[in-house]
Amino acid sequence: MPVVRAMLEMAAVGPQDVVDDLGSGDGRIPIMAAKEFGARAVGVEIDPVLNARAQANARAAGVSDRVEFKLGDMYAADLRPATVVTLFLHPQPNMKLRPNLLAQLPAGGRVVSYMWHMGDWNPEAFRRIGRHKVSLWRVP
Repeated sequence: MPVVRAMLEMAAVGPQDVVDDLGSGDGRIPIMAAKEFGARAVGVEIDPVLNARAQANARAAGVSDRVEFKLGDMYAADLRPATVVTLFLHPQPNMKLRPNLLAQLPAGGRVVSYMWHMGDWNPEAFRRIGRHKVSLWRVP
């Protein structure tokens, strides 16, 4: 999971952070944020099977006390408690989420995306990991 680690490192995730992963799948990003970076984390996933798998993975990793997985629509997620949002999505979902990110995250909140851009919102940092790309934005 070098790309996941790179995403969390780029966002300088630490124990003071709440990391929201939108479209959290099997939970690998929130679990790593909690286990290796000491953060609290929330995953939002619309697929109940993936959400149940993520919860089981968090229990197996011993971080279920610091990670919560919510079954729901990432476009309706309340991002206000988050200090970092991770996106392992495609360009269209990223662009659709952008207004929510800018409206709900605090000034200085970090957004990290695997591979895909955010339109005309230029990243603060960009990193290549093999054939993969990771970009970081900071909310003004």
